[in-house]
Amino acid sequence: MNMQESKINQWPLLEDLHVFLTIARNENFSRAASELGLSPSYISKRINILEKRLDTRLFFRNNRTMRLTSEGEKALSGAMNVIGSMDQFVSELAAWRESIVGVVNISCSFGFGLSHISQAISELAKAYPDLHIKLTLSDQEVDLVEEDVDIEIRIGDDIKDFYIAKRLFENRRVLCASPEYIEHFGLPGTIDELKKHKCLFIQERNASFGIWSLTNGSDIAQVHVNNQLSSNSGGVVLNWALKGHGIVLRSMWDVKKYIDSGELIHVLPQWYQNANIWAVYPTRPSGSARLKVCIDFLVNYFADNPPLQV
Repeated sequence: MNMQESKINQWPLLEDLHVFLTIARNENFSRAASELGLSPSYISKRINILEKRLDTRLFFRNNRTMRLTSEGEKALSGAMNVIGSMDQFVSELAAWRESIVGVVNISCSFGFGLSHISQAISELAKAYPDLHIKLTLSDQEVDLVEEDVDIEIRIGDDIKDFYIAKRLFENRRVLCASPEYIEHFGLPGTIDELKKHKCLFIQERNASFGIWSLTNGSDIAQVHVNNQLSSNSGGVVLNWALKGHGIVLRSMWDVKKYIDSGELIHVLPQWYQNANIWAVYPTRPSGSARLKVCIDFLVNYFADNPPLQV
């Protein structure tokens, strides 16, 4: 235990300070016990503990009288300041929460926005009814400052250095194909064999067309793939994969249910692409109550509702 922890363990409890103030105001242990709804023996025990923590005697007591000692008078003033400061802290915290008002602009891709973020925003709106939330769905790259976006929900770890980011949950993009496609064209045994297969490509943001960057946890490979079909819509490309048109690289949150149902087969499972889900914002949230509560809410929401377990 370090010195700071030792000091904290010696601090008096707020409950004991409250008992002390009540006794001092009533000038009687029994009346204080009645006001607090506690037994006289219990509050006597709390005062004994408080005196040990403060290493001082607070009350002078005999059969006929009870009064504060000179140390008790000094402690009374300090206890009143502590309790007053705590009341102010609680009041200011409540006022801060009640001040969560204004507009919050949130951006997200179509697929994840429709399947998960829309529900998260629904719960956020219930928790903070004075927030006015605008959710914009787009698969184009977003300039947060230029487009006045407060929070972008981004899939993938390619985040510009001048933005701030908070990870909402871990995610990977994985290779998948339908049983129909595998039966007709076979299962690739290595990533080099992907070049011989029909690959369905999603043209997103500034990604290099026709190149999949994959890792097995230690090695990184840039795979040039052949594609007959491509689209800027992940939903369209996933639908093509389900219909047997080729191999797709898609987020686990999007394909897990199809892998579990057998509609898609996980291809080359040792290879994947990191694509974590982030809340990205242009300024630090400490200066904005509404921005901070939104980010904290999303972190807690996805901790309780992880998409990969849907």
